[in-house]
Order: sequence, then C-alpha cells, then structure tokens
Amino acid sequence: MRIEHVNMTVSDVAASADFYRQVFGFETRWEGLTGSGLRAIHLGTDDSYLSLFEAKGPGSAPADYGSVGFNHLGFVVEDLDAYRGTLDRMGVAVQVPEDYDPGRRLYFFDPDGIEIELVEY
Repeated sequence: MRIEHVNMTVSDVAASADFYRQVFGFETRWEGLTGSGLRAIHLGTDDSYLSLFEAKGPGSAPADYGSVGFNHLGFVVEDLDAYRGTLDRMGVAVQVPEDYDPGRRLYFFDPDGIEIELVEY
C-alpha cells in the first residue's frame, strides 16, 4: 500500500503550486476547475501527488497538535542539506535540522501555514 495523493485546500492555487514546484521540482499532472467551479491543480510525480484546491475565501491552516486535525505533511528526501539550501534561497524560515534516531529532519510552513516535514534517513 502507498499514499497516492494528499488533497489540500489552499488560499491561492497558483502561489501554492509555485511554492511546491520550487521546493520539490513537482510537475503539473492536471490543472482545471472542479465540478463546483473551484480552481485546482495536481502536482507531483507519476506515483504520487498533491491535489490543491483553491478556497472560496481567505484563511490559514491551524498549527495545533493538541486538537483533532491534520498536523503536518512529511516527505522522505535524499539530501536534507540540499533542500535546506533551496528553502534558504526562497526565504522560507526553517527549524534547524535535528538529528534523531533513525535520521535527520527539519520543518517549515507553506504559504498557508501548512507544516511540512522533510526527513533524511
């Protein structure tokens, strides 16, 4: 079993798509309107992708580990330092990479406050 996609509602599909393309090099798999007329885009690889839907109004994701809900999205990466360099060039604030058993990780937030974890094993 594997996760095929994650569906997220964002405030601006174009801005979020640009952000995830810059960080991960994702390709556009599909782009258009949903049946209800919302802008949407699928970004990723042949195996998995992010499905981004544009919200009807402004907002941000709550960052509250004490409440029921989505906490963060985690990606395994080959070279954490290379991603850290990309995020630094983009001006994205990151937590200092942490060493832990069995690897290293760092966290940052996307334009809507959705927390992203990168882990290198």
